[in-house]
Amino acid sequence: MSSTTYDDSFREKLDNEHDWPDVYMFKFIVPRSQEQSIRDLFPSDKVEVKESSSGKYVSVTATKLMRSSQEVIDIYVAAHKVEGVIAL
Repeated sequence: MSSTTYDDSFREKLDNEHDWPDVYMFKFIVPRSQEQSIRDLFPSDKVEVKESSSGKYVSVTATKLMRSSQEVIDIYVAAHKVEGVIAL
């Protein structure tokens, strides 16, 4: 998946809702085995992890200061390379 996959309406929505730079909250659900792959996208940022009741999945919430809508899109593009990821 490339950043061109995200249509202009998503970029426009981000730009309309945020004055860059701004803090952006990312939320993902991944298999427990892929948790570190998502954490690696946020090496020096606040990351919270919550395990599912079955323990097979975790929800990962990360808060990061972003400089532009393109930076947000770049994170989503990288996250979609992680097997089994669901972006919320």
